[in-house]
Amino acid sequence: MPVIKEKPVKTSLKPSMHPYLNGAWTPLHEEVTATEMEVIGEIPTDIDGVYVRNTENPVHEALGNYHPFDGDAMIHSISLKDGKAEYRNRFVRTKGFNAEQEAGQSLWKGIANSVKPDSRPGWGAQGFVKDSSSTDVVIHNGKIMSTFWQCGDGYLLDPYTLEQHGTQGWAPVDGISAHPKIDENTGEMLFFNYSKYPPYQHYGVVDKNNKLIHYTPVPLPGPRLPHDMAFTKNYSILADLPMFWDEEKLPENKYHPHYHPDMPTRFAIIPRYGNEEDIMWFEAKATYVLHWMNAYEEGDEIVLDGYFQDQPNPPPLAGLPPGPGKLMSNIDLMSLQSKLHRWRFNLKTGETTEEHLDDQVLEFGSFNQKYAGIKNRYNYSVYNKPGWFLFSGIVKHDFETGESWKLEFGKDRYGSEAPFAPRVNAKDEDDGYLVSFITDMKENRSECVLIDAKDIEAGPVCRIILPHRISSGTHACWGNGDEIRAAQAK
Repeated sequence: MPVIKEKPVKTSLKPSMHPYLNGAWTPLHEEVTATEMEVIGEIPTDIDGVYVRNTENPVHEALGNYHPFDGDAMIHSISLKDGKAEYRNRFVRTKGFNAEQEAGQSLWKGIANSVKPDSRPGWGAQGFVKDSSSTDVVIHNGKIMSTFWQCGDGYLLDPYTLEQHGTQGWAPVDGISAHPKIDENTGEMLFFNYSKYPPYQHYGVVDKNNKLIHYTPVPLPGPRLPHDMAFTKNYSILADLPMFWDEEKLPENKYHPHYHPDMPTRFAIIPRYGNEEDIMWFEAKATYVLHWMNAYEEGDEIVLDGYFQDQPNPPPLAGLPPGPGKLMSNIDLMSLQSKLHRWRFNLKTGETTEEHLDDQVLEFGSFNQKYAGIKNRYNYSVYNKPGWFLFSGIVKHDFETGESWKLEFGKDRYGSEAPFAPRVNAKDEDDGYLVSFITDMKENRSECVLIDAKDIEAGPVCRIILPHRISSGTHACWGNGDEIRAAQAK
């Protein structure tokens, strides 16, 4: 297996019993390029594009308590074309990463620590943490953009080579939140950010050539912690969720989210290029939502799918001290009881209706992005290992028939978010593959699997063995090869 290794990074990380520094979350510090890998089965010739995965890999010993979302971003990219695969992984050279490489140690505390008056200024809505850029990843205008969940700079990389291209020049002062959305039908990127200062939230549109063409306040009653957004053909949807920092304690630099079950969830529906005065507000049941799925217009209604948390403030996991137990339950889908859910907003009456679409605990979904903003039939969610931020398998839903199908990755095998990759010359909505990285703890290796989206129960059509075992992480995306190459040729 010809593997080219990059120069090692400086690390001061020490052995630890922390659950998210061991097992499937063991940090990876090695950066490689692999052009030939073992393949179990055969790579299909009708897939063309790049699968990109963002993972958390702390390089230095934490200052205080470590939270898995503090880890340094490492991008993994596997390109697939003509029945061949190439793999690369690189740390994102963020400003914080570079500063800590120079210092040889951590310089910022993570989100699970109190902020003292002498704390080092940082990035994001909190303002005292490192923009690790390790949360989300999208491909737009021929480049990867990685983002940080509390808002950051937006770091750019080449999807094929992982060459680094700095940060987004148009990024507002409040940064770019995780989960910007790509409208593949227009080439636009829709994004939002949030902060501790009025109006607390903004929304923007970036055109297909990566120019900021629209930016407007979407005011909130106070500092909030939104995490995602959605869009239809004509509207964008942002949420005011009843889980946020205690505003009275912010002057003391205390950042502890509290859930307010007596408050409604509010939705801001704004025309794509609308302004503050155009916003329509809707109310719904109290919850917290990490991730929305698709949204579309249907008659007088806007339909929105996402993952409703039945228990946004779960108790600590049993058998653990309160602090570690609470950290573990807050990132455990089973504790949060997240369910696939549908909201309907009537633009004429202002009424909201909603319902669970499935009682299974699910999250981190995907669908065919060619249907983003228009009605889709199929959705693909993951389910987790109880008690852990680890994905055990995939569930496919057919919204038209109500049927669902399930694929378990296997014992001690944990997958990643599995975006849909359309088959070359695809004939219909589910004509393509689900792509995922698997961390196999029994075999002590990782692999890329391709799953036929029409028949997920059949299991992977091929398995590409990666040159090292990768750490688990948060988000992933798929970029179509023809679209990337066209954008890079401009």
